[in-house]
Amino acid sequence: MKVLMNPVPVTILTGYLGAGKTTLLNYILTEKHGHRIAVIENEFGEINIDSELVLSSDEEIFELTNGCVCCVATARADLLRILEKLLARREKYDYILVETSGLADPTPVAQTFFVNQQVMTGTLLDAVVTLVDSLHAELDHEAVNQVVIADRILLNKTDLVDEARLSELEAAIRKLNETAPILRTSHAKVDLDNILGIGAFNGQRSAISLDDHAHTPGMETESFVFEKPFDLRRLDAYLKSALNDDIVRLKGILAIKGEPRRHVLQAVRRMMEIRPADAWAGEKTESKLVFIGRALDRGALERGLSGCLA
Repeated sequence: MKVLMNPVPVTILTGYLGAGKTTLLNYILTEKHGHRIAVIENEFGEINIDSELVLSSDEEIFELTNGCVCCVATARADLLRILEKLLARREKYDYILVETSGLADPTPVAQTFFVNQQVMTGTLLDAVVTLVDSLHAELDHEAVNQVVIADRILLNKTDLVDEARLSELEAAIRKLNETAPILRTSHAKVDLDNILGIGAFNGQRSAISLDDHAHTPGMETESFVFEKPFDLRRLDAYLKSALNDDIVRLKGILAIKGEPRRHVLQAVRRMMEIRPADAWAGEKTESKLVFIGRALDRGALERGLSGCLA
């Protein structure tokens, strides 16, 4: 006799570029919550490094590349394929996390769980959790969609701004979403009981509209791979001089000369951090960088980065 299993709860993590989604994901995966979690990552660009930014864990990471899952048909088909694959191995997982691209409208992502009978039966969309960057938040375009659909809103990086800024943001958020609790966080640390297993979509399967949408005008991505290691000093100096308001987001996995460990690069507009991570452990030591922004000059970026190679 076939044993019926409860649907797998799913949480969608969303938020604009650099809001802290991967930081929150790492926090969830390293906390003791008792869940066996599968993670689905959606990257906007030709190469996917988000799964490499996720700390080593027992969880399985599935990647969706070269297409925003909210609006590219093949990417949404891939999402359904991965969900079906997970449900075929239902005994291995009791929770699914979907981290969207920073450019994604989470509404069509949520709809994905309501258009396929197997997925509808096997999963339960638990909540959409939206992160808002307290320091750089611009509540327009995708950011509005992300806030409007949220069941929980994490006002992140609160340690970098004052109370007046936080109050201003909370008031702006409330004009877009009157019901979702707003939780103030630093480094995306939050009581997981407030974002996992909250059952926000129970009985709400018809509440999501099918409106069309478009990405922020002029947003583009440029991806680079380098096999030679970087000189850390030169790279740090170059990036600090090159970053501007047109470069909304920069992230990378770096090979540094003389260093046995990978280094993680994160930048939001003009704010940047390069920090050591785990050892390469036999992996190919190559650097991957992704720039997201407006009016990106690929040639200039490639020349600048190449000049920083050891």
